[in-house]
Amino acid sequence: MIKNLILDFGDIFINLNKSATTKAMKQYGFSEITPELDNLFKDYEKGLVTSDSFLKTTQRLFPRATKTDLKNAWNAILLDFPDYRLEFLEKLAASKKYRLFLLSNTNDIHIEFVKAQMGTQKYERFKNCFEVFYLSYEIGMRKPDSEIFEFVLKENNLIAEETLFVDDTRENTDVAHLLRIQTWNLIPEKEDITSLKSKLQC
Repeated sequence: MIKNLILDFGDIFINLNKSATTKAMKQYGFSEITPELDNLFKDYEKGLVTSDSFLKTTQRLFPRATKTDLKNAWNAILLDFPDYRLEFLEKLAASKKYRLFLLSNTNDIHIEFVKAQMGTQKYERFKNCFEVFYLSYEIGMRKPDSEIFEFVLKENNLIAEETLFVDDTRENTDVAHLLRIQTWNLIPEKEDITSLKSKLQC
């Protein structure tokens, strides 16, 4: 019986255009994610690199882009947060049938943009639905590393088999599954979080 829900943010609640940042950066000379960029992105998501350092390093790699250009390209991935999903989440939280946790790989620049885009009131409504709001850059860990799932389970005294983790990235749900957490690898083009009830019959 599912008692706990660990939910991702991007493409679960807020819509994403995952190719938008790549397309936006091509005009500044981007062609592929190099090992240096991959490490930089992961370190930034873990909060090991400040936003200023992240932008300075990226600007060194792409000198034709200003910091504003880089921030705009970085945030291009973020689209809208439909009201119906927030309303669904608020009803779910109000039912008190499950303990709710957010677990998102994200970074300071993205969160600041989301707050501005959503507005403080809507963002707080979203945040208040969760018992704990875990953002990777604030806790120094990121998915799909097993340590982040183990941390959330231990920190909140959750039993893995009584917990459902919802994420749009297969690699993330695969690792959670290995830890005996129930999983739903949601496919954004075909599924929506509002059909969660059908996944809670286990």
